Amino acid sequence: MRKLFSIFIVATALLFVVTSCNRDEKRKSILKVYNWADYIDEDLLGEFEEWYKEQTGEDIEIVYQLFDINETMLAKIERGKEDFDVACPSEYIIERMLKNDLLLPINKDFGDTPNYLGNVSPYIHDVFDQIDGNGKNANDYAVGYMWGTTGFLYNKRYVERSEVDSWSALWDSKFKGKLFVKDAFRDVYSPLLIYANQDRIKRGEVSMSELMHDSSDESIAVVENLLKKAKPNVAGWEADFGKEMMTKEKAILNLTWSGDAVWAIEEAAEVGVELDYIVPKEGSIVWFDGWVIPKYAKNVKAASYFINFMCKSENAIRNMEEIGYVSVIGTKEVMDYMSESAVEAGLEEPLDLTYFFGDEADSVVIDPVLYADKAVIDRCAMMHDSGPRTSALLEMWSRVKGDNLNNAMVIFILFVFGCLSIAGIMRKIKRRRQRTRRW
Repeated sequence: MRKLFSIFIVATALLFVVTSCNRDEKRKSILKVYNWADYIDEDLLGEFEEWYKEQTGEDIEIVYQLFDINETMLAKIERGKEDFDVACPSEYIIERMLKNDLLLPINKDFGDTPNYLGNVSPYIHDVFDQIDGNGKNANDYAVGYMWGTTGFLYNKRYVERSEVDSWSALWDSKFKGKLFVKDAFRDVYSPLLIYANQDRIKRGEVSMSELMHDSSDESIAVVENLLKKAKPNVAGWEADFGKEMMTKEKAILNLTWSGDAVWAIEEAAEVGVELDYIVPKEGSIVWFDGWVIPKYAKNVKAASYFINFMCKSENAIRNMEEIGYVSVIGTKEVMDYMSESAVEAGLEEPLDLTYFFGDEADSVVIDPVLYADKAVIDRCAMMHDSGPRTSALLEMWSRVKGDNLNNAMVIFILFVFGCLSIAGIMRKIKRRRQRTRRW
């Protein structure tokens, strides 16, 4: 009996080893991608599988999963229970992941396959150099994907541009009950801290970059007072529905991201509503999302190839067309395409985009909502991870927000979302048909 039991134990162990080996072997042909919702042209996923086979001779299958906030993505990776191969966090999370040793370096040797990582704008490389990675260079561990600014989306029918060229518009009584604010405490705290320190910045006592590291009790209190002063104007703190409220003219001012502004401007135009976007004169922030390979990734090779594939100029253009945000790719192909689109749309004013596309881009007609002029970028700074001070910022944010949404507003928002979900499906079908003709 003892001998039979021993044979059973050995057989069970061998079966476990064989099963484990088979599972590991199968995992080598799977690429797990973790990304924001509606943040890619999903047709590219299948095309990558074909491209990877052509480049390496190896089969690959993408398992594509979505997250809604950075912290959800980070928590799963921190626990080590998820073996995502590629993820797309924002700049402050990239910073935190580097500090906590949660990222693997990106392999930039693709053999005979061209290295498209060089298509990333030098401006993006320079900004990533500013990420505090505890001695690690972020450009070795992350490749930019999309970027933009934070500012005001406004209704041109009711609002003059001069009325919103300063952050002080937040407490202008004209906008009482007609203002939505992005429910993203870092993206609101940072520009208001810049606003509050204008005199110190002008005197050279502090730089905007230095302020982006400031989450002291004193600075938090200053911003909290400014936000409480603005609160009577705030109709709601929104994660995603602000742009819909603007297109429906249920609000006339929205503190939001440039990418959301692009979407809202296009959608509003279809129903005869004219919106525009501005970065206030005091300065603001530039934000970035980038591709990384998490520490527990199982397919580092395919992950590196996927990031490389996303940096191809034609793929960058397709992603921008699909989602409305701006790619970090700074090639002439992208510049020419975006310029042609702007001219076709009737835009005429040239911009200085030398910081992004190089010396030949000193006078380019491109949508300024998508690509801010150099003069605007010069008064913007990148946010940083607030580390242990994050809880203090969150507590301030909770105190400020309270409950601004009444029942009627909640019901209206749910109704709008229902209508827009149907409209969104129709738009997606339309865009894919257009892209088929274009490509």
